[in-house]
Amino acid sequence: MKVLAFNGSPRKNANTATLLKKSLEGARQGGALETKIIHLYDLNFTGCRSCFACKKLNGSNYGQCAVQDGLTQVLEEAREADVLIFGSPIYFGNLSGEMRSFLERLLFAAFSYDDTHTSLWPKKVQSGIIYTLNRPSHEQYTDAMDYSVEFFIRSVLGNVTSMYSLDTYQFTDYSQYYCPMFDEPHKRHVHETTFPQDCKHAFNLGYSLVKKAFNKIQDNA
Repeated sequence: MKVLAFNGSPRKNANTATLLKKSLEGARQGGALETKIIHLYDLNFTGCRSCFACKKLNGSNYGQCAVQDGLTQVLEEAREADVLIFGSPIYFGNLSGEMRSFLERLLFAAFSYDDTHTSLWPKKVQSGIIYTLNRPSHEQYTDAMDYSVEFFIRSVLGNVTSMYSLDTYQFTDYSQYYCPMFDEPHKRHVHETTFPQDCKHAFNLGYSLVKKAFNKIQDNA
């Protein structure tokens, strides 16, 4: 059982990365033998280049991204995995730029231009997505996220389970930054009381995705 987590935050030890690491702990507890976190900001890659090599009938790259760059090996690893977990902060009401570019490359090649959006992914896998926001509510983002991100993940991979971590603590010292719109004592209280619960939810997410993946394998045996 192979589980990959993709960090769409430029920070490797902040909220998003912490939750992804907790999800991998849960995955290992659920029985995953191989887990790995990949920090997208460490890689040199672009989004989809619209070359359409992945759509060319009888082409050598049909159903797979043809671009060769820092993401090529990662995409190969993803196609071999049983569980994929994505994590991203919300920037300007959407996923981070690196996560958007990564998902373009990951999903578009396997997304068919037919009436049922036939998936060319090698197998149905379990997937999860963790959103982190510094705002106390995610309702204004839910509809847009569900269509533009989760719709395509479901179409290609077969399943997606999402979770939100809200009102996150951004700075280690708020006094050093101009941010009067935030109540630092409140943010600190949320980080100390609610964020640990979010970590438990992330752990449970990883655990449950692995269990579902094992059950799927047994059903197909």
